[in-house]
Amino acid sequence: MSKLKGLLLTEGMHGMISQAEGLAKALELDYFHEKIELNNFWKLIPPKFTPVKRFIFKNSIKENFDVIISCGRKSVIPSIFLKQKSQKKIFNIHIQDPKVSLQNFDFIVVPEHDDLQGENVISTKGAIHYLTMKEIDENRYYLENKINKNKNILTLILGGPTKHYKYTKENIENIFLKINNNINKKNLQLLVIPSIRTPSETIKLAKEYFGSNHLIIDNVDKKAYLSGLSLAKFIVVMCDSSSMISEAALTGKPIYVAQIPSQTNDYRFKKFRDLFKQLNIIKELNDNLETWNYEKLDETNRVAQTIKKKLI
Repeated sequence: MSKLKGLLLTEGMHGMISQAEGLAKALELDYFHEKIELNNFWKLIPPKFTPVKRFIFKNSIKENFDVIISCGRKSVIPSIFLKQKSQKKIFNIHIQDPKVSLQNFDFIVVPEHDDLQGENVISTKGAIHYLTMKEIDENRYYLENKINKNKNILTLILGGPTKHYKYTKENIENIFLKINNNINKKNLQLLVIPSIRTPSETIKLAKEYFGSNHLIIDNVDKKAYLSGLSLAKFIVVMCDSSSMISEAALTGKPIYVAQIPSQTNDYRFKKFRDLFKQLNIIKELNDNLETWNYEKLDETNRVAQTIKKKLI
């Protein structure tokens, strides 16, 4: 039996791609990705005020597909339109709250902290994602020869500035000071992994601050990211990325969250982190690292098993 063909609609950001691709892999789809481009005026209009019409988006999708997995505000209307206008039955899944009638989708997948209720809603602890332990283990070798094998590794995963959290020099240096105290106290080697949102100035600051005895990856590199998760004794993730905290939770390793003072109301982020604290997955970064155990979090496969029952 041939695989179902999946169309992934996102805005092209790491967190969205990770969620859509992760679910597609778990559903065993043969998938392709389309970065949605809305026409200028409609970029500013919320989905609930947007007509379900072809002129809303620029993309011309020629390939055949059976399943749509959409993620993010811009993909809501294209997903509904493509399902309605198809000449065959299309199964569509939206990740995140679409802010329109839930009946436009076969399933909605949202984090528990969004408080969205509905018959077709699947709530998750944190974000679903594209990582698997097999992939993490297979990429351990990638950075293994660049580290000191006599030291345990602290892997710092950098996010980037958002409307809530500013990557000012002062904020970042406060975090670097805590990390430096810990690596000196426990004789650790630091491995720094940037993401697509990480400013070049932050990477440069890390190199200057920590020096050549530690490994600072200066470009976005998925293999380095996977290797860093595999090699780590301790993982530190910046508070701005719920998706990367969720990804790190797959490892079962101690995860510390590096806090930046919020510029606006970050209620949803705090609620997410409170849940992960209750699950004993994360602690706030301080000057004293410890180890602990928790059940590895693999929400992607749990969600996929529920959807497969309706998809088959």
